This record gives sequence, C-alpha cells and structure tokens, in this order.
Amino acid sequence: MPRHENDLGASRTQRLVATLARMLEAGAPKPGERLPSVRQAAETHGVSKNTMAEVYDRLVASGHLEARRGAGYFARTHPAKSPRWEAPHVSQAIDLVSLLREQLDQHYAVRPGDGRPPASWMEKSELGAHFRAVRDGQSGSVEFGYGSSWGYLPLRERISLMLEERSIQSGLDQLLLTHGANHALDLIIRRFVEPGDVVFVDSPGYYPLFGKLKLAKAQIIGITRRPDGPDLDELAAQLKDHQPRLFFTQSLAHNPTGGSMGMHVAHSLLRAAETHDFQIVEDDAFADILPPLLPRLAAFDQLRRVIYVGTFAKTLSASLRVGYIAGDRETVSALSDIKLVTTVATSDFAERRVYDLIAGGHYLRHLRRLRQRVKDATAEALQQLRETPLVFPQTSYGGFYLWAELPHNADELALCARAANEGIFLAPGCVFRPDRSTTNPALRLNVAHANDPRFLEFLRQAL
Repeated sequence: MPRHENDLGASRTQRLVATLARMLEAGAPKPGERLPSVRQAAETHGVSKNTMAEVYDRLVASGHLEARRGAGYFARTHPAKSPRWEAPHVSQAIDLVSLLREQLDQHYAVRPGDGRPPASWMEKSELGAHFRAVRDGQSGSVEFGYGSSWGYLPLRERISLMLEERSIQSGLDQLLLTHGANHALDLIIRRFVEPGDVVFVDSPGYYPLFGKLKLAKAQIIGITRRPDGPDLDELAAQLKDHQPRLFFTQSLAHNPTGGSMGMHVAHSLLRAAETHDFQIVEDDAFADILPPLLPRLAAFDQLRRVIYVGTFAKTLSASLRVGYIAGDRETVSALSDIKLVTTVATSDFAERRVYDLIAGGHYLRHLRRLRQRVKDATAEALQQLRETPLVFPQTSYGGFYLWAELPHNADELALCARAANEGIFLAPGCVFRPDRSTTNPALRLNVAHANDPRFLEFLRQAL
C-alpha cells in the first residue's frame, strides 16, 4: 500500500463509509441497483482498491449493501427508523426491567431519573481523546486470546494499591475482575444464594439487585435506609425472625438516597454480622470520587465477613464494563471458578484500556474534574429544587443522586406518567423498594439533570 494511503488511515475509510451510507439512505443508488465495481469506485474516490473493498464490506455489515457472489454489490432497501416508543410501563416505571431498559434506550429528552452521568462529562474530559483513539483504532494492538479468568494482572495490581489507600488490605489472590458491578453481584448471588434463602437489602436500595435476587428465588427483606445507614432497630427486629445469608448494602454515596453510612452504624452492622453469622456485600460504586478514608465496612472488617464490590462504570465509562470483587481467598477463588464456567473471562481489551488510563495519569486528572462537576451540579440542583415542594432528608452527598421526598398526598406513579407524556423521564421511589411501597412518595434525581429548566417548570406546575 502506498505511504500516503497509510497516512490517511482509518479516518478516510470512515468518512467514505459515512458519505456512501448517507447517499444510500437518501435513495441514491436506488434499492436493488448495482454499485460501481471496487476498481471503478476506488478510482472515483481516489483511494486504493483495498480501502474501497473495506468500505464496501462495512456497508454490507451495516445493512446498506448486499454482496452477490460474482455479480458485485447492490443497494439494499434501508429499513425505516423505528418510531419513538411510548410504552405505558416505561412511563410509569412499574417494573424493574422497564426502568433499566429506558436508561439504556433513552427515549426521553429530559432525564432527571437517569442513573448515569451525561456522556459529555466523560467525552469532554481528560478521557475524551483517549476514548476517541480507541474508537478510531489508534490505541495499540489488540490481544486475541481470552486472558486469565482472574482478569488482567497489571490492573489487579493497580486496584490492590487503590484499595490500600482506602485502608483495605487485599492480596492479588483476593481480587477478581468482572464485567462491572452488576456482574460482580450476579457472581456473588450464584455462589451464596439458594432458592428460599433470606437476603437483606437496603430499602430504598439498588433496584437491579432486586431483579437478580428474584431470579435466584431468594426471600428479599428490606431494611429501611436512614440518612446514616440501615435502621439498626429494624435490623435487630428482623434478625429475631430471620437468618439472612447476605446483607447487600452501599455504605457511601448510596444509590438512590445519596447518603453515607456513619461510623457507629458501620460498627453495629459488623457486630450483627458476627453475632448472627451472615456476610455483607458492600457495593462502593463511587469510591474513586470519594475521600479514601471515609468509613468503609471492608476497611473495618478487612474482608473477613465483607465482600467488597467496585466498578469503573460510574466514574470512567459504563461501556467498558470493568469492575472487581475483593474478599477472602476462599470466596474469591470460588467466584473465579463460577466466572470461568459462566463467562470464561472478562474483556482483556477493556481491562488493558482501563489500566493504560490509570497508569498514564489520565484517570486521576479526569477524577479531579469529575469531582468538581458533581459538587457543582449538586449545589446548583439543590439551590433550584429547594424552591419546589420537594424535601431532601439526606445531609451527605458525593455521588450522582438526590433523594427527593414528595408531598404525602402525591401519587408518584401518576406524576411519573404525566412527566413521561411531556418527554421527561423520572424514577419513582417505589422502584427502589423491594415491596414496591408508595406510602412515602419520592423520586431519585440525577444531579446532572435535576436543574434542567424543563423539569423545574414541570415540578412547579405539577406540584
């Protein structure tokens, strides 16, 4: 290949693919019409035959062209774009799957109920250029093997150092990489929960966890979440009647309330686990943007009864799907075996990308900006929302969420349905309670979207 063609690289191919795709979608050439040969098209567009062949192959893969052996390439009928989906069960968010699906499919323009930060917070940050390099194929070679079932070793070594900063001592044989926190929770449930087992969870708490536990046919019991952690009196009362196998909780920047566990509550919860012989699963999704010395159950317990779950999805990229589990050696070894049987391995490519960002100092610089974004967005949202009838019982923040209590006579599902009709996606409080109670109506708000003028105007009219 001539040197000038190399210099143009993938970007020239991408531009040509995009140009021809737009033409085909506009009906030129018409569906069924034969395109110029690879040689003719290469001459027309001033590229090599190899580049043109790749362009045609990509258009075949995207459904724009049909390749017929011996006859050439033909324009295909381009499928019409799907109309906007207005399913009532999404509008009302009456089941766990619908709320999660809407966060992925994003049919609504205004998104205070979303669980993730805006893409711009990542793309327009220290990491943006590096993500674009990966997307454009300019970030080095790709490994084609599976990699170790334990995950990419240099990244595990870095995570071990990060945990040490949080006062959590974890050897490499106590660390397992996963496809994010949800995969970690799934592995833990597979290892410990049998049908009929009792499991305690925060209420309100992390709703995708409830779905996983329902799949495992567990008996789910919610422990009321207070501003400083689980309600200890309620915990003691439930322990008189039930023997839980696990207690799933988030100590810091709790999803959905935004609160953090106090030191007294943390010690009392660990004593209860010791006395009543259950294990605690601590999900620390926002650890990387929180002070390292905040009270963590895993730091107090040193991974004896605490299984610690971390992720880069909230603070780096949900698309990379990289998380981890830290625990005692026997537990983590068993989880590694389950991972090997169910998924073989996690993405060595994604894990290497995360490691490169950490080792190069890019992730640290990104975190500094992200902390400030969260701080500013939280302050601005609270300032705007305190002019509404919403009440915010939590006093500590640091993650992406605010727990907004509605007036007692409010119907949170009706409010969410009305918002959906106006193109606003809300997350009702009942979805975050295992019993789906609407007794204390509330909303989970994302600080990045909570000060949207359209949402604020909707609240003023609806409440």
